[in-house]
Order: sequence, then C-alpha cells, then structure tokens
Amino acid sequence: MVAVAILAAGRGTRMKSDLPKVLHPLGGRSLAERVLHSISDIEVSRCFAIVGYQAEKVKQALQHFPNLEFIEQKEQLGTGHAVQQILPYLQGFEGDLLVLNGDVPLLRGDTLKTLLATHKSQGNAATILTAQLLNPKGYGRVFCDGNNQLKEIVEDRDCTAAQKQNRRINAGVYCFHWPDLAEFLPKLQADNEQQEYYLTDAVKTLKPAMAVDVEDPEEIMGINNRKQLAEAYSILQDRVKDAWMEAGVTLIDPDSITIDDTVALEPDVQIEPQTHLRGHTVVRSGSRLGPGSFVENSKLGKNVVVSYSVVTDSQVADNARIGPYAHLRGQVQVGCNCRVGNFVEMKKAAIGDDTNVAHLSYIGDATVGEQVNVGAGTITANYDGVAKHHTQIGDRSKTGSNSVLVAPVTIGEDVTIAAGSVITDDVDNDTLAIARSRQVNKPGWRRQDPSPNT
Repeated sequence: MVAVAILAAGRGTRMKSDLPKVLHPLGGRSLAERVLHSISDIEVSRCFAIVGYQAEKVKQALQHFPNLEFIEQKEQLGTGHAVQQILPYLQGFEGDLLVLNGDVPLLRGDTLKTLLATHKSQGNAATILTAQLLNPKGYGRVFCDGNNQLKEIVEDRDCTAAQKQNRRINAGVYCFHWPDLAEFLPKLQADNEQQEYYLTDAVKTLKPAMAVDVEDPEEIMGINNRKQLAEAYSILQDRVKDAWMEAGVTLIDPDSITIDDTVALEPDVQIEPQTHLRGHTVVRSGSRLGPGSFVENSKLGKNVVVSYSVVTDSQVADNARIGPYAHLRGQVQVGCNCRVGNFVEMKKAAIGDDTNVAHLSYIGDATVGEQVNVGAGTITANYDGVAKHHTQIGDRSKTGSNSVLVAPVTIGEDVTIAAGSVITDDVDNDTLAIARSRQVNKPGWRRQDPSPNT
C-alpha cells in the first residue's frame, strides 16, 4: 500500500503573486495538477495535499481530483512539520508514504515507479530521490557508499571544500516506510537557524536508507520564481514537441510553436510557425494549422486548414477551411467542406455542411443550414441591448452583401436576401426578400458653395 503526501502549503513569495505558488499554470495545468498527474499510474490508497496559504483557493482548484484529501498546515514550519500533520490520518497504516513537493512539476511517473520499486525491493525505511548535477552549488549534498546506502546529507553552506566536489544532490522527493516514520516524526527538533522541522532529519536517522539517482536531472527542478517557471515551460515544451514529431506530426519551426501536453494530435498533422495549441484540443490527420493561429479546447476534423485565425471552444468538421483572420468562439460548430473566411467572427453558431461564410461577416447565436452562402458583410444582429436572440437560416439560402438579420428571425430554405437588406421579419421558403429604401436619383443637383459672407 502506498499513500502520497503533496506539500502545497507555501505562498511562494518569490513569485511576487497573490496566487498560491502551486496554482501557477504550466502548459495547461497548474503546478499541483502536474504533480498529481505524475502519480496517475501508481496504485495509491490515500492521497493528501498539505495546504496552508489561501487553503480554500487551493482546495477549490483541486477539487476535481475525487480521492484527494486536504490537510491544513496552519503554520508553515518546514517539511517535517508538514508531514507531521498526517499523523492523525494514517494511524494503523502499515504501507509506504511517498512525499512530493507541489512546486516540482516535471517528475515523470516512471521515475516515481522506480523510486517505489527500489524502496520495496530493498526493504528500506527511507529512500530518497537524488540527482547528479554538473553544478550542484546551493544544493544539499547526499553522500552514499558504493551500494547507494545513505551515509550523510550536508547542506551546501556546511560543506567542506572536498565535500562540495560531490555532485549528488537531494531532490526533495522521499519514500518512507510509514510505521518507521510515524514513530520518528514526534521526535523531530527545530534546532536550526530557521527554527523549522526538516524531513531530511528523518532520512538521516531511519535505517536502512538509500538514494536513487534520477536519469534526467531536469525532472527535479523546483519552481520558486517566474524565471524558473519559464525554464520549466521550455523543458516541458521540448518533451511534448519531441514526442509529437516522433509520432508523425510535422512541426515547421518547432521553436516558435507551443503545444499543451493536454492536446491530442493524429499523424500527418502539420503545424506551421507561430501556432499555439491549448487545453483539450484534438486535431485529426491531414489538418494544417497556421501559420499564426491559436486553437484552444477545440476539436478539428480531418484535412482542416486554419490559417492566421483563432478557434476556441469550438468544433470544425472534415475538410473545412478557416481564415485567414477568422475568429471562432463560444461553442461554434462548423460542418464538413465549409469555408469561414477573411475577417469572419462566429460565436455560439452552427453552420451545416458545404456552407460558406467567406468574408467580413459576424454570425452570432445562429443556426445556418447546408449549402448556404453568406454574402460579404452579413451580420446577425443578435443583441437588443438586453438579451441575445437567435437567427435561423435554412438550407441553400443566400444572403446578399451587407445584409443585416435582426434576431429573432427565421429565414426559410432556398431564400435569397437582396444586398443591403435589413431583415426584421421571418422569410418563407423559396422567397426573395428585399428590405431597403428605393434609390432616388436627382439629376442636375450639386452642393451649393457657401456664400463668402456667410
């Protein structure tokens, strides 16, 4: 049995933010969500988040993890003090406790599995994750024998010149046999300059204790400021983009592209420069996104083209073309073989297969049928100053340029709207609708120049 404790109580003052550090976003997930995601493939019997600063906000942000239990650390007095808070909750527990930090978001699940497997197979009381750094300055050094049995942990400031040559550092990730740790935790002392209780004191005391080196030292990077947050994002992006290119996705100029690791792509998707994919976006094979496009929480079918456009919270079916300079938002649904062209904005609208909205239009709160042609400059006037209203356009209808459809209004099938019309009433099937003033020409008229004495 394995229980997990995630230390998430700190404010993170160096982030210079009112937002708790563990809730800062990193590639589509918060730091704490990333830590929780790293244990998703581990069979966990209990999972605790130790919260403190803005505890209610952290609880609310993580409440979608159904088995996560919250324990409040009212005073933040060190890592040992944080784990002490678990004592009443794990009485009689005979398994192992995995301790993770809520601000170390790049750990891979396989690394934690290796740590747990080593801990179990060696019958350790404590197992510590370590890393070999080329420049370990500022980190506590971990000293082991030839079998990786822990001998000593020395803080950087206390190291001798010889000890500072040791490149093995403490990653701050621990696995404990809980009965051994539970017996020792009440004995922790805060006899240090910070007057805090350190979990490393337990690691030093419990026997046998062992170190496990992580293969990729970038995994144990902690986030303490915005610069480190940006560095972590760069590392994460390299992982994500390398994985997609190996899976058959073409990235033109990967350095200018960003992709959240919550995005799903199929082989033969091509992503052009300056394109950014966010949230729970799905893109099917043969589609080409960009250059200069932003897609968030949207589903794009096969062979879709999105160029210089923004698509959020929407769905685009196979063989549709979006852009350049189009904006789809708020649950838009675009059918197969459609074109949504230059400077078109759509909001909370659905358009059927083989329909074109080619340029300079706003389609909001509308349902548009199949094989409809929406002329340039057509507007669905959906807002009356108080509420939004719906527009319905039937199959095979056409709107002339600069038409305004004042909602609520229903346009039937096979309707033609004359250019420049303002439609305020419903239009039946097979009808030509004209709603504009008759042109008046006045021959011989010209503006009179004003008198110089005026």
